[in-house]
Amino acid sequence: MKKTLVIFAHPYFEYSTSNVELVKIYDGVENLVFKDLYEEYPDFHIQAFKERKRIRDYERLIFHFPLIWFSIPPLLKLWIDEVFDMTWTMEKNHPLQNKDVIIIVTVGGKAEHYTPEGMYETTIEELLKSLTLSLKVNQIEVKELIAVHNSDDLTKEELLDISGKIKKTLNIR
Repeated sequence: MKKTLVIFAHPYFEYSTSNVELVKIYDGVENLVFKDLYEEYPDFHIQAFKERKRIRDYERLIFHFPLIWFSIPPLLKLWIDEVFDMTWTMEKNHPLQNKDVIIIVTVGGKAEHYTPEGMYETTIEELLKSLTLSLKVNQIEVKELIAVHNSDDLTKEELLDISGKIKKTLNIR
């Protein structure tokens, strides 16, 4: 498995039954470091220099978060704004070049609601376009976007099945 940094951002993690289960897939995985932004930066003061230094060491990033009001969580947005500073990303040897990312987003709504014909008249991909475009501009390839729909109502068996699929995608045994 590639050397991987999980950037987890959930403002109400302790109330999220699905994410409490899903993050267990990262436990004890070699070459993987899990960082909870809300745990690390409860005051929203991002240490951008420290984060930039940390990112350089990884080949893959995983952004794992819930969809909140049709967007990414506010602390994740701030983290991206602070860390992916243009001065830093314009360095001679681009620090983010040749990295890839997997996005794992939990969504309270049903999959059929997130279609052009559905209740919200848009897709998860469209709602996350600002994130994926920010990554693309910074030469980070989005390998996969995994949307876990109906996340508030998943059974233990469904969560185990989804965890298994994510492990397979990440090449975790």
